[in-house]
Amino acid sequence: MKELKVEWEKLIGTAAPNNSRAFLELRIAYRLQELTYGGPDRDTRRMLELLADEVEGHNRRKHQIADPRNPVAGTKLLRKWDGIEHTVTVLKDGFDWKGRRFKSLSAVAREITGTRWNGYRFFGLRERMQEGA
Repeated sequence: MKELKVEWEKLIGTAAPNNSRAFLELRIAYRLQELTYGGPDRDTRRMLELLADEVEGHNRRKHQIADPRNPVAGTKLLRKWDGIEHTVTVLKDGFDWKGRRFKSLSAVAREITGTRWNGYRFFGLRERMQEGA
């Protein structure tokens, strides 16, 4: 255990907690992978922090865990379907179409077409994301 605690202090930079050997081994292994391959990106870290806050009972709303594919709130998405131009406004926690709120673009696309669509594809966002990648 002494070697694990020394390794912990070297890799993590704090005094090792008095946890089980298995915990120390797993956390040290994770830190080695993190140093070798890089840690989670900013969006993943943010989502994990919000989920941890939720589990711990902090007062944060789920809608704060926004899909990074969504355009900035206030953006207007335009789509012509069957000769009619449809405008969807991106909100902080969903979408507005004709004064109705939706949780997903797919739900809006289904209302417009009557069939199931990937909302990002229907509004042309998926193609733009792939072009930018």
